[in-house]
Amino acid sequence: MTDVLNAPTTDRTDLYPTRGTDEVLTPRRDPVVWGPGGPHLDAYERDGFLAEPGLLTDDEVAVYKRELDRLIADPAVRQDERAIVERATGSVRSVFEVHRISEVFARLVRDERVVGRAREILGSDVYVHQSRINVKPGFGASGFYWHSDFETWHAEDGLPRMRTVSVSIALTENYDTNGGLMIMPGSHRTFLGCAGATPKDNYKRSLQMQDAGTPSDEALTSLADAHGIRLFTGRAGSATWFDCNAMHGSGDNITPYPRSNVFIVFNSVENAAVEPFAAPVRRPEFIGARDFTPVR
Repeated sequence: MTDVLNAPTTDRTDLYPTRGTDEVLTPRRDPVVWGPGGPHLDAYERDGFLAEPGLLTDDEVAVYKRELDRLIADPAVRQDERAIVERATGSVRSVFEVHRISEVFARLVRDERVVGRAREILGSDVYVHQSRINVKPGFGASGFYWHSDFETWHAEDGLPRMRTVSVSIALTENYDTNGGLMIMPGSHRTFLGCAGATPKDNYKRSLQMQDAGTPSDEALTSLADAHGIRLFTGRAGSATWFDCNAMHGSGDNITPYPRSNVFIVFNSVENAAVEPFAAPVRRPEFIGARDFTPVR
């Protein structure tokens, strides 16, 4: 496993500068697997992600898919600030803090198959930094451009270290054509600090279309040449765990086949958010939590 730097780090020590005048490449200065690890986590350590083809059963998928459909159809949810809609169509794109809105998804967060794996990777108790359902209906739902989640969470939410893991659990079939998740294997080993200052209330735009914190074409080409690109396909119920610094994105869905998933971000309680490192104000708590209560 990777060793942490010997020098002590305070909460305000910025190990990963970003949003300056120029793009900056910084070698990763944190472990990937913080716990004891083991052969079953070798792929996660090496590539920055781990696929679990059958995390949920078909019956469980049906329960979560019904709840997703209910939330998307609920006018009260649509009017909530936690719901993000497509600019072009007005359809719901994401619903944030879904584990607080829905007891059904709260149970998923507490499922030992889910939170237990997060504790194993991060080597501590964990809390939910962010949760959401993502909806990609067919015929034109837009994608998510290439980005490192940690770049945003560090710059705008104040997460000090790379001690955060995400899980994307498919609630519909993931084909190679309906806007699936793409990751650059090994890209988690290098932090790409992006150029350009963070506008005030950047989240209002970035949740629909990323601008600040977007890597240059040149940097993305270099990373893709070095690491390649992996596209994830699989049945509903499959899960992909990925490191907070993995470069990833997804394309538009122009097929007739929807792609929906639930996305949960676990952060170590020992890595609690401080003030943003590269933004004038922190994002709202439904996007970057300030409740660090461990999941039980």
